[in-house]
Amino acid sequence: MRQAWVIESEAHPPRPMRQIHPAGLFEAICPLPERQARPRYQLRYTDRGGATTTLHDPYAFDSLLSDYDRYLYAEGTHEQIYNKLGAQLCSVEGVSGTHFAVWAPHARCVAAVGDFNDWHGRRHMMQKHAASGIWELFVPGVKAGQHYKFRVTCADGRVVDKADPFGFAAEQPPQTASRITNLEQHCWRDEEWLDRRSRQNPLDQPISVYEVHLGSWRRGRTSSPTSLNYRELAHQLVDYCRRLSFTHIELLPISEHPFSGSWGYQTVGYYAVTSRYGTPEDFQYLVDYCHLHGIGVILDWVPAHFPRDEHGLARFDGTGLYEYEDARLGEHPDWGTLIFNYGRNEVRNFLLANALFWFDKFHVDGLRVDAVASMLYRDYSRSEGEWLPNHEGGRENIEAVSLLQRCNDRIHDRFPGALTIAEESTAWNGVTHPTYSGGLGFSLKWNMGWMNDSLRYMRRAPVHRQFHHDQLTFSLMYSFSENFALPFSHDEVVHEKGALLDQMPGDIWQKFANLRLLYGYMWTHPGKKLLFMGNEFASWKEWDHEAELEWDLLKWETHRGVQALVTDLNQMYCQEPALYELDHDSSGFEWIDCSDRGQSVLIFQRKGRQSEERLVVGCNFTPVVREDYEIEVPQAGWYREILNSDSRHYGGSNVGNYPGVTTSTDGLPAGRFVIRVTLPPLAMVVFKRAARTATDSQRAGVESQSI
Repeated sequence: MRQAWVIESEAHPPRPMRQIHPAGLFEAICPLPERQARPRYQLRYTDRGGATTTLHDPYAFDSLLSDYDRYLYAEGTHEQIYNKLGAQLCSVEGVSGTHFAVWAPHARCVAAVGDFNDWHGRRHMMQKHAASGIWELFVPGVKAGQHYKFRVTCADGRVVDKADPFGFAAEQPPQTASRITNLEQHCWRDEEWLDRRSRQNPLDQPISVYEVHLGSWRRGRTSSPTSLNYRELAHQLVDYCRRLSFTHIELLPISEHPFSGSWGYQTVGYYAVTSRYGTPEDFQYLVDYCHLHGIGVILDWVPAHFPRDEHGLARFDGTGLYEYEDARLGEHPDWGTLIFNYGRNEVRNFLLANALFWFDKFHVDGLRVDAVASMLYRDYSRSEGEWLPNHEGGRENIEAVSLLQRCNDRIHDRFPGALTIAEESTAWNGVTHPTYSGGLGFSLKWNMGWMNDSLRYMRRAPVHRQFHHDQLTFSLMYSFSENFALPFSHDEVVHEKGALLDQMPGDIWQKFANLRLLYGYMWTHPGKKLLFMGNEFASWKEWDHEAELEWDLLKWETHRGVQALVTDLNQMYCQEPALYELDHDSSGFEWIDCSDRGQSVLIFQRKGRQSEERLVVGCNFTPVVREDYEIEVPQAGWYREILNSDSRHYGGSNVGNYPGVTTSTDGLPAGRFVIRVTLPPLAMVVFKRAARTATDSQRAGVESQSI
């Protein structure tokens, strides 16, 4: 730099600055106007090439963080801290730019670096609020779309460039810079959806979730297939889910993550939608489009741990800032990741605000919280001597418990009708109980016990199932102790477990029949439903995150049959209140016969709030046709067979009771009624009492046909 001036106002000529160091350091002393805390000025300089530049000095502006903001953050209660920290586009005194702010209390210094200053670490040194540990600087002229990081000089002198913990967007991996982004550009059209959601109790509504990994659901049709973007996915995914009558989609983590092989579960950018599939505005479009077409959106959220990547949260200012410093608390032995310090207020605030952020800025309908068990227990996956007890001497992580309770309370208070779902694999009491009674406050909990027992049972050869009958009936001993969802998630089709279809025993016909039976049992068992993509059409291959689903299988009738069954199960589920109204109330379920282990048969009744809302379900877990099987029913009349998983429409053998059966009282005491039915092989049937029509009477004499 050859020359420099201070421009105090248009009314005054530029004030020359005096060079005080040959490296290009200039100074000028200007009188401060009355009642003005800081001078208002611009700088002008001529570089060695003779070019003249005029700019606003970042250090001429006051702090944009109020004392109240800093107080709330230090207290751990600033629910919209994402509007204050990070990179915020704003205008100060008519000057447009970006306000940078980051928490790094132990850093020697922090600089904002990016393509706006050629990644030069000395141009925009940030100013520290000593009490809060927050560094900030307003940089005029920095615009949306520009990339940046925070250059942190750690306490030990080490210098590292960190991505913004509160950044709204990032470069595509393997690049790691944050990108300045405006989240207010999308024009939302889902007011009617949000209003309806706020007035409904989701627990007494049908919830059938299609779990999706966006990068491998479907690929583009090019010579080198790539993932679809958010807008392409919006149209294709919504059309598909509507056709199959799913009520919600659940997305594997879409927050920014450097390693695709983690499927998103090793998050670095907690506030950034992954750039693999587009921009934050594109993702807002996807959510909006889902809502406009009646589909809810649930996100996987990972507050249990984060990866060690140098540009991420790990040792952010050279110390264990976001993580526990002690490895016995701060390192996850299974995944090689780091565990959040749930006892530090600023970390709690980071996670609480992040949970609220997705509802606020992206209008999502729920969060499925990953690996809750690993948060609840200090000794999770640790041997004796590898963990530290809490202050009461116990194994519970009391700080994590209180954080989960706080998150659930604030989500439900601020966003009525929103869902919070726990993947919790232990017997922790009260996961879905209200926090005022000591519970964690989740809306739903994945029923891992039901899932494991059901799959263990179904993997057995039918001849052996009679000896393991309790694996099917045990779930009803605890089904109403929590608000459960029944998951066949991505975890059941990875790590060499094989696809669900391939886990079924028998020949090809029996594999398909077993899978159809399993789905029928799942959809009529108490609990909300979740099915991972590909299982709805009986994929043969284990899930591969680097390839799209086996869509070509749908050219085969058997695979189309499973897809048709899932569609009809969803439609029946949504149309029959008996299957969802009392999902979490024992009055909504009644065994008719749970003791026929010799024939591996289960008969039960599902009930709604109205007395006429009743369904009778029969499940035959052997390939033997059970003819003239007697089922006691609550009322006399005609019972329509409303679904039969053995229908030829689904690829079955078409054994059944179409269109229905009439009750009998032969040999029974007064007031008792039975229907005598045929239970198809490896199949389930559903009956509903109905008025018999003339058409039904005509069909009764005709050979059973697809329903």
